[in-house]
Amino acid sequence: MNGRVSMWPATTWWRPAVRVTAVVAPLLTAMLLSTIRDRVTAATAVLALVVWVVAAAATGDRVAGVLAAVSSGAWYDFFLTAPHLRFTIAKADDIEATTLLVLISLVVGEVALWGYRQQRRASEQAGYLEGVLGAARAVAAGSAEPDALVEVVARQIGTILVADGCRYVDGPVGDSRIAVLDHDGGLTRNGEPVDVDAAGLPDDEYVAVPVHLGNRVVGHFLLTATARPSYPTLEQRRVAVLLADQVAAAHP
Repeated sequence: MNGRVSMWPATTWWRPAVRVTAVVAPLLTAMLLSTIRDRVTAATAVLALVVWVVAAAATGDRVAGVLAAVSSGAWYDFFLTAPHLRFTIAKADDIEATTLLVLISLVVGEVALWGYRQQRRASEQAGYLEGVLGAARAVAAGSAEPDALVEVVARQIGTILVADGCRYVDGPVGDSRIAVLDHDGGLTRNGEPVDVDAAGLPDDEYVAVPVHLGNRVVGHFLLTATARPSYPTLEQRRVAVLLADQVAAAHP
């Protein structure tokens, strides 16, 4: 069962474009404002440039946010402070305005980035919960064939733990070399705990999520090696265990 995840934030092709835009957009904005600098206040110019910092940070790329902040400060200095078209500042007020622009941009960028991550985390949590509830509803209603339920749960576990594949195997884990995910979300291998937060899931090895029915293990989900480092949180690992329990509830 293929559990490969393909999400836009996980790719990298878009990052160069975002970072180039983060540098160029403030440049073009400052150039435009310089044509009407006599009618534009410093506060208006600063707000116009900060918009690009927020937009860059909202992509979730901290580097883009920092580039937009630095670019905004540099081009504000170059086009909108005297002497114009030079990277020098003659007035103390302009020095203060430029410094504040960069600092405010960095702070606003961090706030935007924090908001992006909170929103993404909330979306992930909602997805995990929906997966557990969906499997639980299928079990309670008896509306899903066992094989179909196992397939759905395997796909969800593979997605949550960011594995390349996940399949169900009858019976307990028979190989002590296979890392096993406990009910508390901890991972052990050969009887020794594995620090998933620091080391991630084992590469080039299997990870098992046992399916318990009372005191016995009736099966387990076997995760294949990941093609890239995977660091599922404790919450993600616990959700994977909860999903496996739904298969146990449907076991004859």
